[in-house]
Amino acid sequence: MDICERLRQFREARNFSQGDIERRTGLLRCYISRVENGHTVPSLETLEKISRALEVPMYQLFIDGDDTAGRQELTSKGNHDWASARRGYRLFNKFRNAVARMSEKDRAVLLFTAAKMIDMKRRSR
Repeated sequence: MDICERLRQFREARNFSQGDIERRTGLLRCYISRVENGHTVPSLETLEKISRALEVPMYQLFIDGDDTAGRQELTSKGNHDWASARRGYRLFNKFRNAVARMSEKDRAVLLFTAAKMIDMKRRSR
């Protein structure tokens, strides 16, 4: 999984230009280009801005294809999105703040590890 490619796919699928994303997020178009071309690793805060601009739940940036099985299992049991609940929201904010303080290199390692974990889970199904 390549996050920069996923961002481009979502942007193009919605017929948005990088300029549209710039207007919706406040991020510079040249920065968006650097992210999409893999020259810059965005923070989770930046990914959150971009996912909102793309009108896509942030978790979809981290999964290949249209794999929503995990989310459907949660909602079919009557539970809400974990980040929307009080405890989940607080936990998500703590995580987001910790990641925001990381260096770009550490952030890249974290995202790479998360991608590998998702890939391993997908293979075990």
